This record gives sequence, C-alpha cells and structure tokens, in this order.
Amino acid sequence: MATLIKRNKALSVRPLKTGQPTGAVLAFQGIKNSLPMLHGSQGCSAFTKVFFVRHFREPIPVQTTAMDQISVVMGGTDNVMTGLETLAKTGKARIIGLISTGLTEVQGVDLHGLVRQFRDSHRQFMDRVTVVGVNAGDFKGCLESGYANAVEAMIETLLPDTADEKGAEGLKRPCINVLPGAHLTPGDVDVLKKYVEAFGLHPIVLPDLSTALDGHVPESRSSPVSTGGTLMEEIQSMPQSLATLVAGSALNRAAEVLEQRTGVPNHHCHGLMGVQAMDRLVTFLSRLTGRPVPDWIERDRSRLLDAMMDTHFNLTGHGLGLAGDPDWLLQWHGVLVEMGLVGRVVVASTASPALAQSDFETIKIGDLEDMEDLITAPNGRQELHALIGNSHVAEMARRLDLPILRCGYPLFDWVGGHARAWIGYEGTRQAYYDLANAIIHTKHHQHHPFRSRFAVPA
Repeated sequence: MATLIKRNKALSVRPLKTGQPTGAVLAFQGIKNSLPMLHGSQGCSAFTKVFFVRHFREPIPVQTTAMDQISVVMGGTDNVMTGLETLAKTGKARIIGLISTGLTEVQGVDLHGLVRQFRDSHRQFMDRVTVVGVNAGDFKGCLESGYANAVEAMIETLLPDTADEKGAEGLKRPCINVLPGAHLTPGDVDVLKKYVEAFGLHPIVLPDLSTALDGHVPESRSSPVSTGGTLMEEIQSMPQSLATLVAGSALNRAAEVLEQRTGVPNHHCHGLMGVQAMDRLVTFLSRLTGRPVPDWIERDRSRLLDAMMDTHFNLTGHGLGLAGDPDWLLQWHGVLVEMGLVGRVVVASTASPALAQSDFETIKIGDLEDMEDLITAPNGRQELHALIGNSHVAEMARRLDLPILRCGYPLFDWVGGHARAWIGYEGTRQAYYDLANAIIHTKHHQHHPFRSRFAVPA
C-alpha cells in the first residue's frame, strides 16, 4: 500500500488540480447533440471553455446560468429556468447537462429539484430534450471525479431500470458497454474500440470522445451542441450488451449503478498501458467471445517486447517524477514497474481509495509547488532523470533542466496531444521510445570529451 502524504497548506500556489465542473463538461462532449450548462458565474464557463479550447484546439459548446451576487442570495431559480427554456426552445440540444459549481453548491442548491421543477413546468419540451443534473462542486474531487459524476448522472437519467425486466440470455446481441475514464484521450478511446471490434463486438462507449473531440472537420462551420459522441439510442440499448468494460477506478460507482439497472456484469481494468494490463484485456475479450486473438494484436505485443529490450538500457533504474490525477497515475504505474523505472516523486491532485492501494511507495497530495519542493530537496535532484506531466509540469522541467514527457490535461504547448494514443501495446511501445529519447538527448546524460588538465592550450 502507498503512503499518502496529505496537504499541509491552506491553498494551492501552483495548482495541479482541475475542478469537477470541468470534468463534467468533458463528459457531455462525448454525447451526440448534448450541451452542458454550468450553474454558476460566467467565469466558471469561461475558464472551462478556454481550458479545453487550448487543449483540443476545437470549439467547445458550453453555456452558463450567469449567476451574480443578487441571484446567488435569492437562490438562482429564475436563472436556471430561463437558461433551460432558452436552450430547449432552440431545438438543437437533445441532452442538456445542468452542472453545479462551487458557488451554487455552497449556496445550497437543490439541483435535482430544479430539474424536476423544469420538467413539470415545461412538459412541451420533454419529448425532445432530456435534462441531466450533475452535482460537481469544485471544492472537492478533481477533473476525473467530476467526469465520473456526470457519467453516473447520465446512466441514472438516460437509462431506465431494466434489470428485472430483461429477457433471456439469448436476447443479448454482440455488444459490449465501455466506460472510459477521463484519463483516456480521444486517441486512446479509438484504440480501445479497435481492440473490442477485433473480437467481433460492437462497443457502446459512454461517453465517446473519439468521435467528438478527435480533431475532425465538422459538417457545419459551427455548432451550438456537440458534433459527435454516443447516440441516445445506443445508450438505451446498453442493457442488451454482454458485459461492461470499465477503464478507471473513478468510474466504479457509475459502473455499479449501470450493473444494478441493466444486470450486465462489469469487468474492471484500472490501466491499459503495459504488457500485463493489455494481456488481461485481450484475454478477457477472447474468453467473452470465444474467439482467438487476431494476428495483428499478437504482432503489436511482439513489437512492444522488442521495444522494451531496445530501451531498457536507457530506462531501467531511472527515477521519474509524475504529477496528475489518480487514475492517470495508476495507469502509468504498470509501465514503470515493467521497465524497472522508479516513481521517486509522485504528486496527486487528490486522494482516492485505488491510489492508496497502489504500489507507489509515497504519494504527495498537493500542487506543483509541492512537487518542485520535493525535487529540489537534498538528494532529490540527483535521483530524477525525467518528468511526466502536463504543460504546467513542462514549465517546471525547463526551470530544473529536466527532460519532460508531456501527458495529461492540459497540453497547450504541444499540438496534437489530444490525439495521442497512449494505451494498447502500440501506445505503450511509443511511450517507451519517447521517454528513452527524452533522457538520451538531455545534456546531463551525454558523455563529454575528456580533457586532461595537463593538455597544452591550442
């Protein structure tokens, strides 16, 4: 078990954590014709939009109830009703995500009561618009937990309780439900779908960022709602799937709700990087379908093993610094262990039960100032060979003159980071290559020519 070191200061100096409302907005981007609306001040939606536009370099549809100090004191009911009615009237959005923020959570909003009130008073919209309420106060949790809260709310709202009504086993069709965590990029989700399809299964992904924020050119120049993602009809067919594949511990509660409502069994995989993690996934899919492993998967596995032999001289025994959300850290853990890398400085944005059960030796719950303090502590700098983290960690790497492998949210100084696939045998192989090259080309690890002190100056 890992030793979690709790925060020891009252504020974040250089924040690592991104709030829950931002994660909830991300989840709704993966649902076709959906539109998230943040119940809070205009600054909340402005931050979320800028955050994702810089990362994905795509337009991000998001609305706000535009709370001010007067509406906060008075409860903000009028803002919610007016905002929902305006969005419903346009007829563009099929799903509206009403997401609370720290401001309205502290105010004591009954979010689900407001959703029921809107449904009762605006029944003329209910045949074409579904409102999903998500509690996502940003004074706790992080991007991953806000994303998970939104997925759970989608399941509870969009999927009826059919566990007792579902027919015999023969009614199931060759589909599998996939709940991808927030730590997976659109490129990762696309790779995961290819693995599932290789065994003759149709993946129903909730939410599916691989068709929404993958960087495609939309049919229309601009859209007020999401331009890709999972269809409502696909979500409603989830009870007919053979199993549910859950990628990420943050989605455990959402997966339990899905199993209770549908009776479809869950299969959890907390990481999809590394040989062992991918072997477990491939074995599960093969046993579920009774199909042999396709040749291209065996070939990719062989390539990964060869890459591990090629890079182990440059990686084995090296110390790394990592900073990110819990599921992101857990996914990287398998990669480190298999190559003999050591996570000497590990900083998490928030704690989680799965993180506490991990094999990391010590994990600091804090911000990037805490990470730099640990690195610059006595004997800390000499033990580290590279950092893994987002663009804010890259700024720290430049100051400390350490190589950096950019990964996570946000990546505003690396074009195409959102499309990078990290998972699978091929994604892990490329991660080893990139990390080895980053270390090799750092001047601290280059061999300088020997110059004798007795040499005569030229």
